[in-house]
Amino acid sequence: MSWGFAWLALLVAAAGFWMGRARGVRFAEAGAHEIGSVHSRPHYHGLFVAILALLPAMALLLLWALLGDRLIAREVLASVPAGGIGATDLDREAFLSEVRGLVRGDYAAAFDPNAEAAAALWKQLAQRWGVVFGLGSVALAAMGALWGWSRLRPQFRARTRVERMTMLLLVVASLVAILTTFGIVASLVFESFRFFELVSPMEFLFGTNWSPQTAMRADQVGSSGAFGAVPLFWGTVFIGAIIAMIVAIPLGLMTAIFLTQYAAPGFRKVAKPVLEVLAGVPTVVYGFFAALTVAPAVRDFAISIGISDASSESALAAGLVMGVMIIPFVSSMADDALTAVPQSMRDGSLAMGATPSETIRKVLIPAALPGIVGGVLLAVSRAIGETMIVVMAAGLAANLTANPFHSVTTVTAQIVALLTGDQEFDSAKTLSAFALGLVLFLVTLALNVYALAVVKTYREAYD
Repeated sequence: MSWGFAWLALLVAAAGFWMGRARGVRFAEAGAHEIGSVHSRPHYHGLFVAILALLPAMALLLLWALLGDRLIAREVLASVPAGGIGATDLDREAFLSEVRGLVRGDYAAAFDPNAEAAAALWKQLAQRWGVVFGLGSVALAAMGALWGWSRLRPQFRARTRVERMTMLLLVVASLVAILTTFGIVASLVFESFRFFELVSPMEFLFGTNWSPQTAMRADQVGSSGAFGAVPLFWGTVFIGAIIAMIVAIPLGLMTAIFLTQYAAPGFRKVAKPVLEVLAGVPTVVYGFFAALTVAPAVRDFAISIGISDASSESALAAGLVMGVMIIPFVSSMADDALTAVPQSMRDGSLAMGATPSETIRKVLIPAALPGIVGGVLLAVSRAIGETMIVVMAAGLAANLTANPFHSVTTVTAQIVALLTGDQEFDSAKTLSAFALGLVLFLVTLALNVYALAVVKTYREAYD
């Protein structure tokens, strides 16, 4: 229902644009022989009318989308006989969930005898309020279009008004992104403080035993849990910043050198986009490849060289595949950095008698080093935030080990494990996921800020 009224509002706005533009054309024709008699072009008059028609209508429909469910739920709950549902919030949410399922057709029959009547009432209210808000949005669109059309004059500054409205829209869009980021950070900080009220920050940051499986009762074994996150931090660094970088940095840098210095232009045009396709492959695909192909091969190799305790899920398997995944990040940044080195530096080195390889090693790479370092840091921040490859190839065991053939886990994998399924958000086990997320956020933020600062310095040097 709401979509139909949204289309009607769009049609009203389109009609307003046509009417405003037609009036602007008449202004232009009347003042064609007099310079400065008309301030704005005709399409600005049309856009002004269309914006005034569209904005209030879309605002009302958005309000219905955000608050309509709550409005209907409140009326439905008020219609249920006293004692028909439980008194707790959980009982009410369960009842409303069943009613929504009946309305959507998820359930063939109701479990609660009051749910059938409530579902019928829900449909009636949804239709009624949908029509009310829909007609209101169309009426607002028509009134906005008529009011905007009535304001049009030859000297009306329609262009200025449209540009201000567009600027306001861009500011709102930017604020949504910024406020969303602040909201995420605020939720992480708030929940992390709740966690640190239950667990000492020193234990969390410096403890070496991670076992968050707390019991439901205080007299059960393991009711206190263990929240030493050092094994998780080490697993994240071991897989994402050591093994993956050992794979990605040499391959990515050598690929960039080959494509910029040795490859033929035709080959470069084909090879560079193909290489960057790796960055668009879903990480779950890499995870399947790591779990089904790389991990067994790594285990067989370990057994062949006499390491009998090699795990079927290992840090080496996850790190190898993760390194392949982030090769495009390293190679693309290194490619751009090498390409941006002035040609005069390359020509000067060759003119002094240096060979092409000496020019690359002693001139191009040192000159492009800030950009290369920035790319590596961005790749590291991408690697330490990876989840699927770790879950599928490295496992969930929080082991503090330097053996690459053993199973380890990372911060992101533990966050997934802690927040999977039904959880109580007042227990240290669940709240620890937010503390881990806050640490991961701060680390990746620091890496990204430092990488962007390095890249900015590099770009200033060679602009």
